[in-house]
Amino acid sequence: MVEFIGLVSTQETSESTAAEGPLIQPEYVRGLARAHEESGFDRVLVAHWSSSPDAFIVADQALTATTRLGVLLAHRPGFVAPTVAARKFATLDAFHPGRVALHVITGGDDADQARDGDFSDKETRYRRTGEFLDVLRKEWESETPFDYEGEFYRVAGGWSAVRPEGRIPIYFGGASADAVRVGAKHADVYAFWGEPIAGIKERIDQVRAAAAPHGRDPRFSVSLRPITGETEEAAWARAQDILEVTKERIGDLRKTFKIDPANAEGSRRLLKYADQGEVHDKRLWTALAKATGAGGNSTALVGSHEQVADALVDYVDIGVTTLLIRGYSPHADAVDYGTLIRLVNERRPALSPAFR
Repeated sequence: MVEFIGLVSTQETSESTAAEGPLIQPEYVRGLARAHEESGFDRVLVAHWSSSPDAFIVADQALTATTRLGVLLAHRPGFVAPTVAARKFATLDAFHPGRVALHVITGGDDADQARDGDFSDKETRYRRTGEFLDVLRKEWESETPFDYEGEFYRVAGGWSAVRPEGRIPIYFGGASADAVRVGAKHADVYAFWGEPIAGIKERIDQVRAAAAPHGRDPRFSVSLRPITGETEEAAWARAQDILEVTKERIGDLRKTFKIDPANAEGSRRLLKYADQGEVHDKRLWTALAKATGAGGNSTALVGSHEQVADALVDYVDIGVTTLLIRGYSPHADAVDYGTLIRLVNERRPALSPAFR
């Protein structure tokens, strides 16, 4: 079966949904996690940016509120020593065995990095990420003390009393050449934003070629924003409403977060496709990516549940094993996506060899 990942946050908000109430709403986190579990999601992403709540605590809340659901915990290398980060992940995994995965985000937005005091350029950040993951693995796997000396990290006699019982999967995102070079060496799952089928094929081939010299064969994830309705017409009407509200709100959002997606290669790719056309393949809609400047996962699949499920299967058929889907009405969409998950699994019930 395909792996499905949703998103858990601490309040109900999106590009088109204004937040209300305090930033951290514990019951909302727990309820949203349970909604994902009941819909059949395998994991939820706990995202990270410079002003976000502590993701380890949010992840623990989501895991404690559920019995099966896993988390994909986003982490930026460079702010926590890799030995410390390794023990934090291993400790969380010990309390929730087999339900924790690491999502490595090196950081494509220089301004957001600077808010946490990191003024290194992207090339430097990716070199640092490579070393971070080298040390992280050693801390997880070494049964005896180890030494490490690199450009960014130096460890003498490193060793952890807490190590994962199994393997904590590493998910990795990034579209630049530096990202592919580092991610291909370390990633168990390489994550892409929602490009047209031809673009994802191109990216899969690129990462596979870079991974082969390291003896690695990663799985692949695509992130999309399904907008569904009982009929295609209803879905498109909802999509237009979301677009209009997003356009009204995006100016304030950019001022608040000072986002400059032009720094990120993944954003440039999405904007390139948006310039080529508003709809690609069967129903990949790029208008929201264009409206937001592609500052993140922002391409939508629009249609009835059956139509969107078919479009998701098209990605699975080219080698994608993980679908990260999140909506514009986070809680309601998490419930609604249970239908998509069921339909996709009915169409593609067998595990791909890479996912076994």
